[in-house]
Amino acid sequence: MAASAARATSTVHAGRPHHPKSTVLAGARVVLPTGTVEGGRVVVEGTKIVTEAPADAPVHDLSGHWVVPGFVDIHNHGGGGASFTSGTAEDVLRGVLTHRRHGTTTLVASTVTGDMDFLAHRAGFLSELVEQGDLAGIHFEGPFISPCRKGAHSEDLLRDPDPAEVRKLIDAARGTARMVTLATELPGGIDSVRLLAEHGVIAAIGHTDATYEQTREAIEAGATVATHLFNAMPALGHRAPGPIAALLEDDRVTVELINDGTHLHPAALELAFRSAGAGRVAFITDAMDAAGFGDGRYQLGPLEVEVRDGVARLVEGDSIAGSTLTLDTAFRRAVTVDRIPVEDVVAAISANPAKLLGVYDKVGSLESGKDADLVVLDAGFALKGVMRRGEWLVEPQMG
Repeated sequence: MAASAARATSTVHAGRPHHPKSTVLAGARVVLPTGTVEGGRVVVEGTKIVTEAPADAPVHDLSGHWVVPGFVDIHNHGGGGASFTSGTAEDVLRGVLTHRRHGTTTLVASTVTGDMDFLAHRAGFLSELVEQGDLAGIHFEGPFISPCRKGAHSEDLLRDPDPAEVRKLIDAARGTARMVTLATELPGGIDSVRLLAEHGVIAAIGHTDATYEQTREAIEAGATVATHLFNAMPALGHRAPGPIAALLEDDRVTVELINDGTHLHPAALELAFRSAGAGRVAFITDAMDAAGFGDGRYQLGPLEVEVRDGVARLVEGDSIAGSTLTLDTAFRRAVTVDRIPVEDVVAAISANPAKLLGVYDKVGSLESGKDADLVVLDAGFALKGVMRRGEWLVEPQMG
């Protein structure tokens, strides 16, 4: 395990393959913010996308392929056998690299419920990886969630969202906290939402037992994200619509969706897209250690998880415990199974989460001046290439 971690670290930080000053990717279907261009071109110079290339720039023919922006995951607990909540720096980097090789070029590390002092310490540790550019920020999922909807979180460690304790975590993250998931109906929930909004941190409603009216109150206070919509919250009812209706109907809210075929029925996915519109959907993985690694026994915080046939469940209680999803699989399923237009999938998997994080000026679309983060897919939407900041992490086989 230690040897593989060291190899992952060297790939991320050192020994980067040389890439030419200019590269032209030509002939593919290129998905831009304005639509899909047949036989399009993407010009890369160094780490950036540019408009023009020198006459002698090498040209790679990608005819028959798609070129889309690199994926942005705002809710991810680990991968490659590594946990973002408990792993060493080498472990975290191995997990990051696992997801990069599946197209996620921008990734927020999510923690799970733990002791407050541990989470504060962990925030300080992860903030260093944010500062050096390996992560895009930190997401705290728990401990401020409802015991009624705890999912794969340790009930003994749950607590009400006291604004002072919420502030402790965001201070420990040293400006790198991007999102906190809260059951906003709990005592202190609304005040915590206001605190987060004042500090520029996303307040996400999730693992909640809130009513429709309580959810509306949280949105008015500044909550802007639904943590994995439909999961870990009351079902949509015709007399008691609950949080789902409130979150879908409000234009200020972006809804996370886990499109792995386990967490959501295709009809629920379609309902979310039709109700919220493609501009308010963010595909996430909610991945745990087993993503890109395989079946077996794992730890998710203090809880033991068993992964069978790619589905993660708690050993005790059988609750779904995150996913083993990677975003290339979510993309392909969305287009080939759910029949969502490619442009809408690109919005949900790249542009929308980049906008939420406030980094759309750098990533999330294939535009001049942005980082050269892109994914190459074949005609069947299988991943064939990944470029991050002008460097091929997975180089497509040309010719």
